[in-house]
Amino acid sequence: MASLKELKDRIKSVKSTQKITKAKQMVAAAKLRKAQAAAEAARPYASRLATVMGSLAGKVSGDSAPLLLRGTGNDQRHLLVVVNTDKGLCGGLNANVVKEAKLQARKLIAEGKDVTFYLIGKKGRAPIKRDYASQIAHHYDTSDMRNPSFDEADSIAEDLVSRFEAGEFDIAHLVYPVFKSALAQDPTTVQLLPVPTPDNVEASEAAVEYEPDEEAILAELLPRYVKTQLFGSLLEREASEQGASMTAMDNATRNAGDLIDKLTIQYNRSRQAAITTELIEIIAGAEAL
Repeated sequence: MASLKELKDRIKSVKSTQKITKAKQMVAAAKLRKAQAAAEAARPYASRLATVMGSLAGKVSGDSAPLLLRGTGNDQRHLLVVVNTDKGLCGGLNANVVKEAKLQARKLIAEGKDVTFYLIGKKGRAPIKRDYASQIAHHYDTSDMRNPSFDEADSIAEDLVSRFEAGEFDIAHLVYPVFKSALAQDPTTVQLLPVPTPDNVEASEAAVEYEPDEEAILAELLPRYVKTQLFGSLLEREASEQGASMTAMDNATRNAGDLIDKLTIQYNRSRQAAITTELIEIIAGAEAL
């Protein structure tokens, strides 16, 4: 049984931890509001860009279509671009994203495909490396930036596009968390390269002439679409990280409070038992005299 001093020190230690988790919860809550607004503001732009691009893509076909749209013509080599956080203390967010990435990898390998990983963020690197150490093509850290920026997404997109044009892979899939609420961040997998054409593009009866032609416009829009998708995934990750962190720190604060209550009860009981023992010894000694 722990001594009174050990119990007292442990209560003090848990109280210190509780103060830290409470502070982190408040910081995450403050950051969440801004991150959520940024993620939600980026969604309409990405959706509208996909619609415009899909309308243009329907007018080009075959060899006239840009490489980013028509693809390499093969589907053997797949690249999984996995977006994780660079910091921990955000509950099961990274574990869920890694689980989704491994699920997609196993599915593709079962179909006889070659799978490699492009890892964005530090926290998903170790669990993926344990199972697919030889299949990690590249990793990219984003911790140098306080908040996600379009320049950062631009840098990642240019690297991926150059690798695609160099023939390193045939299809790239983007695995990232989608922010729903502070309690829910759903890991999602979407095709990134070649750029998929939306299926629900509304046909227009009006005759539209483009200047320059559709191929030239698509050559400009397709790389921007890839950058927009990556930027959106970074914004979704940031909002998901702050939401998951706030929830995790709130749970940790509550658990610390419960542990403090239990330790306090144990301390009081041990202290009362020690006092009772001392009284019995004093009374017994007095009677012996």
